[in-house]
Amino acid sequence: MSTGQTASLNGFLPFSSNSLWNTDISSAPVDPNSNSIISHWVGSVNLHPDWGTDPSYGIPYIVVNGTQSLVNVNLNAYGSESDPGPMPVPASAPVEGGSSSTGDRHVLVLDNGNCFLYELYNSSVNSDGSWNADSTAVWDLLGNEQRPYTWTSADAAGLPIFPGLVRYDEVVAGKIQHAFRFTLPQTSAAFTPPASHYAGNTSDPTAPPMGMRLRLKSSYNISGFSPQMQVILTAMQHYGLILADNGSSLFVTGVSDSRWGSDLDSLKTVPASAFEVVQMNPVYTGSNYPTGSPPAIGSFAASATHVSSGGSVMLSWSMSNADYLIVSPGAGAVRGNSVSVNPTATTTYTLYATNQYGRTTATVTVNVP
Repeated sequence: MSTGQTASLNGFLPFSSNSLWNTDISSAPVDPNSNSIISHWVGSVNLHPDWGTDPSYGIPYIVVNGTQSLVNVNLNAYGSESDPGPMPVPASAPVEGGSSSTGDRHVLVLDNGNCFLYELYNSSVNSDGSWNADSTAVWDLLGNEQRPYTWTSADAAGLPIFPGLVRYDEVVAGKIQHAFRFTLPQTSAAFTPPASHYAGNTSDPTAPPMGMRLRLKSSYNISGFSPQMQVILTAMQHYGLILADNGSSLFVTGVSDSRWGSDLDSLKTVPASAFEVVQMNPVYTGSNYPTGSPPAIGSFAASATHVSSGGSVMLSWSMSNADYLIVSPGAGAVRGNSVSVNPTATTTYTLYATNQYGRTTATVTVNVP
């Protein structure tokens, strides 16, 4: 991946090939309630590209290299369901809607040296370079990670945001191999994979669950659109749209970029009736979601429990069934079974091990005289 804001990923596709984001669903069966859902819950609207050339319109992202400084993130509203820092979020990272936005204020950072994605919701930077956020999530770009069932992420459906964005670099490359993120005004208290969380705002059980996927019908003729718009529409036929949040009907999220052309407006001619709902199975409501064992930490130890200020200490661990690991403070998201830290004061390090069933923690203290 190149570095910078709206940097090209140079063909890199986040997550593994069996991720539901990257699964071709062009031949998947249609949900038996498709017509009713389109009619009653999507409505008589047209597709709306929720991005453009205006930098305050769409969700921005930035790619940093593996040496980007790690900073603290102060967690607020959804701290218990968030991933702790430190995170490589530069003070200059773009905020959705601009620095004075009163909207969702998402911040998306990709680390191209370590292949982690960091996503923050309702975020703001402090004078010391640290950040405040209501919710955070770390995503391993080399795996097929899922948030713990019923946990939110930086998005209402418990999903990553970045892989669902329409990006200019992919359109120019001529092929998109993943689904897109979209919103609807009303959703039920239910979710279907790949979603793991709901934010239901209606008691009507026929309302769409988070994670519902729409697909542009193969019979819809896209030949009249420009080549770039055909790339986007073809992806909608093969990978579809995944319901990720409550919002305006059939609004699809993309990245603001000065290189977009006026042909984006042509997407606004595609009617909701051109879409169908891909069969949803399973759908989880209430407490009927899968349960299982969170990660098991066998050990978490330091190579020395007393060191001079700035001295090197190796933290090591053994565990099973973890999807991703965080060591806080000091190291942040890590892989493997050890990491080096250099405490300048007595520090208690916490190892966070997370999978789809929950989180397990362990601590070790290193004393600095």
